Amino acid sequence: MTKPELNRRNFITKTAWGTLGAAGILTSCSGPSTKKEEVQLPELLEQAPDGEVIRAGLIGCGGRGTGAALNFLDAGPNLQITALGDVFQDKIDNCRSKLKAERNVEIADENCFIGFDSYEKVIDSGVDVVLLCTPPHFRAEHVEAAVNARKHIFMEKPIAVDPVGARSVMASAKKAEAAGLSMVSGTIRRVQKDYMETQRRVVNGEIGEITGANIIRNGGALWYRTRQPEWTEMEYMLRNWVNFCWLSGDHITEQFIHEVDVMNWYIGQNPLRAVGWGGRQRRITGDQYDFFSVEYEYENGLRTHCAARQINGCTNKKVQQINGTKGYADAAGKIYDLKGNVVWEYPYPEEGDTDSEWKVTNPYVQEHINLVTAIRTGNRLSDAEAQVNSTLITIMGRISAYTGKDVSWEEIMNSDLYLGPKTYAFGPVSEVKEEIPLAGVSNA
Repeated sequence: MTKPELNRRNFITKTAWGTLGAAGILTSCSGPSTKKEEVQLPELLEQAPDGEVIRAGLIGCGGRGTGAALNFLDAGPNLQITALGDVFQDKIDNCRSKLKAERNVEIADENCFIGFDSYEKVIDSGVDVVLLCTPPHFRAEHVEAAVNARKHIFMEKPIAVDPVGARSVMASAKKAEAAGLSMVSGTIRRVQKDYMETQRRVVNGEIGEITGANIIRNGGALWYRTRQPEWTEMEYMLRNWVNFCWLSGDHITEQFIHEVDVMNWYIGQNPLRAVGWGGRQRRITGDQYDFFSVEYEYENGLRTHCAARQINGCTNKKVQQINGTKGYADAAGKIYDLKGNVVWEYPYPEEGDTDSEWKVTNPYVQEHINLVTAIRTGNRLSDAEAQVNSTLITIMGRISAYTGKDVSWEEIMNSDLYLGPKTYAFGPVSEVKEEIPLAGVSNA
């Protein structure tokens, strides 16, 4: 980012939310303490029901997009991938090869589209569902186009990199609801049975009232691409997208959203404010941080701590601990008393026991099973509102770390921050510089 973009007024400005308003995003969940009757898990099918052919088009044919296409095909009978779209021919070629090799699926040449407008061509190719798996910067525009064309949607996480994008997705979600369209996002934990059963037990009071959370994701550095002489600035950034904030939202948003979404699922409300820290020591390219540490404060005095790091040679650790008055939970499948004794553990079945009621279906497939089931049964499904909330919470923490200033929920809800260019072409990207945000500098 350029130094002027680090000015806090560019990160957070007071603008009207229009007809959507803050209330449109503040109502994702009710808190656990409001539950009176014991909550039971919804039925999780291992395969979507049979029905007429459902055709899906993939927009964004990188590794995750290709994986999502395979996951969709595995979700049930009579499912097809019929169109592909990307800005790079090699991404299309690699995706076609993998679909052919792993599922014997061939995509016709006339249904493979290249360019920044390829998403429009995929949407118009006769598909019923679109799988949106481009870098997250483009998610809001693609969601809007898909909803306007009355397509069901799978949208990879995160759903935006800035408040403008999040607001757009929320507005599109309201249109989708009115049109009877289903929308499923790629934050997998809410459809993963061991996580779901743990959360159900906490909602039912097994750790008492929730008092806070400790959420950590420490791992090694992600991949990066060095710039090649033949690449324009736009191509370099797109091929190196996980290292640029305007394309990925930084790793607090692009990757750590999984853990933050788990936290948001349990806490059941959005924070009043965030104070964040972060910095960079090892990254080779891009304009992002290596690590973040953020404290979120809620209206009842509850506080949570979130931290994420991507540096090689350090201790790797993943913690999703929800604290309560009677004990605490590891969201991945354990409940402890206040002395640290395990009082419940998810009963994973023995290897080879495929009939166990405790079997955990691959969540990357389960989300597509749920989407296809919703389409075929007519029981509309959408987790878009929860994902807008979780995305905004990560953005809130990122902005606080970048600027060195506390950021309130009201400020982030009223922010007109937009990252990146508004028109796309292979050439220079004047709106973005490969510079590192410096907290406390030009942030008055």
